[in-house]
Amino acid sequence: MMQKGPISQFITHHYKHFNAAALVDAAKGYEHQLETGHKMMITLAGAMSTAELGKSLAEMIRQDKVHIISCTGANLEEDVFNLVAHNHYKRIPHYRDLSPAEEQDLLEHHFNRVTDTCIPEEEAMRNIERNLIDAWTRADRNGERFFPHEFFYQILLSGELKEKYQIDPKDSWLLAAAEKGLPIIVPGWEDSTCGNFFASHCMEKLFKPGILKSGIEYMMFLADWYRHNAADKGIGFFQIGGGIAGDFPICVVPMLHQDLGLEETPMWSYFCQISDSTTSYGSYSGAVPNEKITWGKLSIDTPKFIVESDATIVAPLIFAYLLNW
Repeated sequence: MMQKGPISQFITHHYKHFNAAALVDAAKGYEHQLETGHKMMITLAGAMSTAELGKSLAEMIRQDKVHIISCTGANLEEDVFNLVAHNHYKRIPHYRDLSPAEEQDLLEHHFNRVTDTCIPEEEAMRNIERNLIDAWTRADRNGERFFPHEFFYQILLSGELKEKYQIDPKDSWLLAAAEKGLPIIVPGWEDSTCGNFFASHCMEKLFKPGILKSGIEYMMFLADWYRHNAADKGIGFFQIGGGIAGDFPICVVPMLHQDLGLEETPMWSYFCQISDSTTSYGSYSGAVPNEKITWGKLSIDTPKFIVESDATIVAPLIFAYLLNW
């Protein structure tokens, strides 16, 4: 095994208890999954792309330490927004002190705030919209249909965005995924800025909605992918945040078992969730992993980890351990 780097050595030396220990245990469990031939899914909720998780996730993809990603439409697009408009972002460290009038001022200057970071509408969102319109137009004209992430892959792999890059492209996780041909699941893509763009253009009769493959087709694709990649081992499940990015794909195993009768399909072989959503009444994102046993998603023997902390801190440290940094 490759010698661990200084970050890995630091966390294994100092992170001995509580959430810190859970972080190290989860990282070692992930590493064991890879060493024993399991593939791994990573799910991205929240605003991880705007938090620039690509600085570590892109290398995870290049080193084959992640094999499929499920993400929100926001995480899909915001990685590209950062790629082409990073220099125009505005950071507001004192965001907790903003008044409603100051928030309104940001809106009027076309800055959309995500915690302490503001995404510039024209340079990021409208900039990418033009490239997507061209891709959607080609598909419509040719009678073709693609998944949402495939349209992003097209504009990235064509090279048409290269002159717009404002960060080192090695820090874009979506570009790394496109170059690898990594499968991506994007449930509820309509709940995103580019999804809203597309819906508005369909209402204007510029496109037909059918050129975008649906969430049902994503689930069908995932079911086939899982069956062909799980072998008799199962797939690991590394969930960052809660919400649909994790809720959607984890259901594929009980669907295969209960609805298709494919009971020989192995369950998810590893589960880790990084979340600051604490366990409460009816909080799915805060549910402890054992609850998933009752839904046929995890087995009694599945290694289970939960790190109740900030994913922007925890995920890069776990990735650093896996990358021997």
